[in-house]
Amino acid sequence: MSDRLHRLLSERPWLLADGATGTNLFEAGLKTGDAPELWNFEHPDRIESLHRSMAEAGSDIVLTNSFGGSRHRLKLHKWEDRVQAVNETAAKICRSVADAEGARQGREIVVAGSIGPTGELFEPLGPLTVAEGAEAFAEQARALAAGGVDVLWIETMSSKDELSAAVAGAATTGLPIVTTFSFDTNGRTMMGVTPAEAVQLFHSLQPRPIAYGANCGVGAAELVTAVLNMTGAADPGDVIVAKGNCGIPYYVEGRIQYDGTPELMADYARLARDVGARIIGGCCGTSPAHIRAMRAALESHQPAAERPDLATVIDRLGQVSIGAEQQFALLRCGVAAAAETGEAAGRRRGRRRPAGGGAAF
Repeated sequence: MSDRLHRLLSERPWLLADGATGTNLFEAGLKTGDAPELWNFEHPDRIESLHRSMAEAGSDIVLTNSFGGSRHRLKLHKWEDRVQAVNETAAKICRSVADAEGARQGREIVVAGSIGPTGELFEPLGPLTVAEGAEAFAEQARALAAGGVDVLWIETMSSKDELSAAVAGAATTGLPIVTTFSFDTNGRTMMGVTPAEAVQLFHSLQPRPIAYGANCGVGAAELVTAVLNMTGAADPGDVIVAKGNCGIPYYVEGRIQYDGTPELMADYARLARDVGARIIGGCCGTSPAHIRAMRAALESHQPAAERPDLATVIDRLGQVSIGAEQQFALLRCGVAAAAETGEAAGRRRGRRRPAGGGAAF
């Protein structure tokens, strides 16, 4: 089993993940409705170029072009019987680039096998059982492992059942696992999961992911707030991931573009680090130029003495949803109440709480 990500996390306070796959491939000629995964065969040179550009920009972790590589997603393109080839090829392309760039730059680069949602609803809302989902994810995970990935990266999830199925499937490989939800619906996932509830789920999984967090969503401010709300429920030592979209999407001549500048994403990276994330990257709209700015920002950043509050996030990155604001307020009240209870108990015992034992917010 690869221990590259474990080792780098033990040696460094933060790691930089890469940026977008899909939106950058659109810039390279991918058409709406086409499957990015098929470009592993049709245009491997363009996939190599994207991975290389992310590594050159400073990414410590590069994700494979396999987000939609489950049989349930590939069946939309009549490729459901080529799961092994699609994912193993994606992993080999990324592995080759990461090893070559790592050798050239004199550093290690982690290859993460991207696993996205199946696109199916799980029972009782849809036809897919957790066992069937786990089987499909296991098929994809084993192919990524055969291609040489260091870690399986389960991302953009919205359902507890699907996340659990994905972890069960990925666990069949013995590789370390990273998991992220997408909080894109008023501070919740599409299926209603809050960041605090997600932390509870992550803690209950077997095997437990080595890192967890949030990706995609509706902008840098909302993503950082989700991470802030996660850290309020996290255990000491948890490794949290922030991989947010590059600003807000909008249409220009029929195409989706994102309004986040390199300067905004640099500030997002600093704030993500300050609120507790240790793995920081970009999602939709994030180009190598944004990653380069994020790398420079993190390398020169001195973490804040105190964790920023929600007002700071809004002031620097923009407004967030009412749901995210309400969750922050509830978590802050809960932590404050727990602190007050602890103080009262300490006074009853004739001693004060140790310094530094107060609220996380």
